[in-house]
Amino acid sequence: MAASTSMVPVAVTAAVAPVLSINSDFSDLREIKKQLLLIAGLTRERGLLHSSKWSAELAFSLPALPLAELQPPPPITEEDAQDMDAYTLAKAYFDVKEYDRAAHFLHGCNSKKAYFLYMYSRYLSGEKKKDDETVDSLGPLEKGQVKNEALRELRVELSKKHQARELDGFGLYLYGVVLRKLDLVKEAIDVFVEATHVLPLHWGAWLELCNLITDKEMLRKQDPYRIENMDTFSNLLYVRSMKSELSYLAHNLCEIDKYRVETCCVIGNYYSLRSQHEKAALYFQRALKLNPRYLGAWTLMGHEYMEMKNTSAAIQAYRHAIEVNKRDYRAWYGLGQTYEILKMPFYCLYYYRRAHQLRPNDSRMLVALGECYEKLNQLVEAKKCYWRAYAVGDVEKMALVKLAKLHEQLTESEQAAQCYIKYIQDIYSCGEIVEHLEESTAFRYLAQYYFKCKLWDEASTCAQKCCAFNDTREEGKALLRQILQLRNQGETPTTEVPAPFFLPASLSANNTPTRRVSPLNLSSVTP
Repeated sequence: MAASTSMVPVAVTAAVAPVLSINSDFSDLREIKKQLLLIAGLTRERGLLHSSKWSAELAFSLPALPLAELQPPPPITEEDAQDMDAYTLAKAYFDVKEYDRAAHFLHGCNSKKAYFLYMYSRYLSGEKKKDDETVDSLGPLEKGQVKNEALRELRVELSKKHQARELDGFGLYLYGVVLRKLDLVKEAIDVFVEATHVLPLHWGAWLELCNLITDKEMLRKQDPYRIENMDTFSNLLYVRSMKSELSYLAHNLCEIDKYRVETCCVIGNYYSLRSQHEKAALYFQRALKLNPRYLGAWTLMGHEYMEMKNTSAAIQAYRHAIEVNKRDYRAWYGLGQTYEILKMPFYCLYYYRRAHQLRPNDSRMLVALGECYEKLNQLVEAKKCYWRAYAVGDVEKMALVKLAKLHEQLTESEQAAQCYIKYIQDIYSCGEIVEHLEESTAFRYLAQYYFKCKLWDEASTCAQKCCAFNDTREEGKALLRQILQLRNQGETPTTEVPAPFFLPASLSANNTPTRRVSPLNLSSVTP
């Protein structure tokens, strides 16, 4: 991380007696497994449950170690032995959240483990009392005045230990937490940096340090000449269309080192955002001359060739990306898009399926698969894909519309109406102001559907919404005239063919209960 640029003096690291060596070989997966298992146990003993969970999950993902290579637990010191009874009892109280009781029995303990649990129990006790008082307080002004009364005492005691270089990695972590809670951000960052050097695999310290990096300027200020990972940062700026920020980053990196792979990719992204795709492709080519196995450049260059309608060059670039890394879902997805342009749906289906296997919960892959199945007239599979895309969280909010149109095509009117209503509910529930063709399409279909059901109030509401869109305005007005004419003739609403379910409350003044149609069973895994 950028914030960890300042090195900890050797004397400090020696004094705190780190459990994990700061020179550990983290390129060796077996060594990483050993360290993860060790830190999982150490954090569990100290009640740092989330860090223990993180370490255990990572350790579980690596191959099991043979018995001969399993690392023994840290040796028990004389201080540990003297505090064993008090620690065991206090840890039992700590686990059932009796923090004051745990701290009482740990008072006066000298071992590192017992001392940490003593201080941590006091901290958590103060946090619990603060939460209780916050719940009991009457108004927002009072809530803002509730503080953890233990923080100042903890800071004084931990500060003395820190100056005497008597804190281990866990003690440094807790000291950093206390400083952060007291809004002493600069001091907290320095202490967390120490903690990460002493215990590089303690996830809690890294997480706290990340939360203190509040903006990109602070990230760049800590390490203004950093080039590593700036290409990834530029991808984020590109997606968010932040032209000025991306321009500044490109110029800044060019001044530092214009012949770095990352610099070329950042400049390529800058030109791409300005729709200068030939220049963008040129800079991605430069990046690949510097490093032919640079995955990101191959994929990004494929995107640029797609923008220039050069499908053969795009296919070649994407294939190179897959040769470098067969798990690059973006390259598989790009190949699917390329063959979709070439109107080769079977090829397109193959590549989209590969992308979906790598990103099973990405709605874009599922929608693309659904479109392929639809073109191949495999409508049952297309339904499953669209429904699954909605179920996993439709990023582009198009899956329900496509599913509704598919139901329209199959004359399944109730299911189509249900999908359109869910689509409208999703739009209005997230507070977006969406003005595009599909919203008007949904209201037009629902107006016609309710009209056929002789539900005049619902049909009138949807017809009025149609009048807000240019493409459906005339249809909406005509339908309103028809509804008014039928009402004047005494035509009564029917109850034989009920509507799917409620319209959003913000759209309808008449919330007459109507039957809810059960959703289709389309949530199975895409074939």
